[in-house]
Amino acid sequence: MASFAKIENNIVITVHSVVNEVLKDSNGVEQETIGIKFLKNLYGQDTNWKQTSYNTNGGIHQLGGTPFRKNHAGIGYTYDSNRDAFIPIKPYNSWLLNENTCQWEPPVIRPEITQEQKDNNQYYSWNESIINWEVKTRQ
Repeated sequence: MASFAKIENNIVITVHSVVNEVLKDSNGVEQETIGIKFLKNLYGQDTNWKQTSYNTNGGIHQLGGTPFRKNHAGIGYTYDSNRDAFIPIKPYNSWLLNENTCQWEPPVIRPEITQEQKDNNQYYSWNESIINWEVKTRQ
């Protein structure tokens, strides 16, 4: 199955799956443009679609293939035409965009959890008010 993001004002509003056979040209090669034409025929010629790869995350194809548009699109993601990339929703105001992965990263690297913290069911959670990580305990 191929995935396509419907985009309005550079924001992904939905993601649809399309059977791979629909995308094939007369030579049996999958073409994004054929999928877009198929979706426009279903949902209207004024709609905007971009193909997205379920297996691409942070600019890496999880199955060893060619990465496609940095990240699999999700509802609310931004499509950046200059980068030809899908960018997730920014989780915190202080986080910075990694230009290589098109993912948001904290301004402070998360510390490694110690064995003692693991034993005490603790973990690190981002605290935007202090712009840093803090230890929390799972209930």
